[in-house]
Amino acid sequence: MKDHVHHSAATGYKTAADTYVRGRPDYPPQVADWLTATLGLNADTSVVDLGAGTGKFTARLVATGAQVIAVEPVPQMLEKLSEAFPGVLAVNGTATDLPLPDASVDVVVCAQAFHWFSSADALTEIARVLKPGGRLGLVWNLRDARVSWVPKLDAIVNALEGDTPRFYTGAWRRAFPHPAFGPLQAQQFGHGHTGSPEDVIFNRVRSTSFVSALPAAERARVDEQMRDLIAAEPELRGREVLTVPYVTEAFVAVKTL
Repeated sequence: MKDHVHHSAATGYKTAADTYVRGRPDYPPQVADWLTATLGLNADTSVVDLGAGTGKFTARLVATGAQVIAVEPVPQMLEKLSEAFPGVLAVNGTATDLPLPDASVDVVVCAQAFHWFSSADALTEIARVLKPGGRLGLVWNLRDARVSWVPKLDAIVNALEGDTPRFYTGAWRRAFPHPAFGPLQAQQFGHGHTGSPEDVIFNRVRSTSFVSALPAAERARVDEQMRDLIAAEPELRGREVLTVPYVTEAFVAVKTL
């Protein structure tokens, strides 16, 4: 199954599981209503957390009362998820090889994940396990580039991405339209990630797959670039607690076949 996982994810997330837990932002409160009202999750439904990682979004799904099945191909990430959510069924799998029967779940959610496997084949496999009328939810947390210093931080990260799939390029959209799904419907929510600079800036960047996969000397250079950015920005310099602004993009598509 490793052959189906992009090399940046297979290498970077293997070593970054702990940093991922510390550095990744949570999701805004509005997501709770989106999960229940838009995706229809409740105690009578089942949901697959596809590309579940360490379980950052799993807690949101568990809170709906739905039966949650977490699917993740990187063993180190899956181990963290299982430790955090012992009551959740956590299984190894990929978007093109889901270990589930046909028409067996009500909802599939991909949080911070769909760009890794966005393809017609993945959507066909997701449609296979969804019940008729089932829903596919896609969620991403993005730094809000409308705040002046955020594009400077993004530039440090983006310069290193290589061939790694990213949400912001829009390439994931090429998987749509797909004959099994209706049109994508989008919503957007704003929020912030508050904490120490070590977590909300340094560990967030370090948890990026292709940054984590760099040799130690190159990772040290990235840290130095971030220190220089913080020193140069009055909004960041000398602060023990920072809030990084985020926008959450949420999409849903309904299975039509």
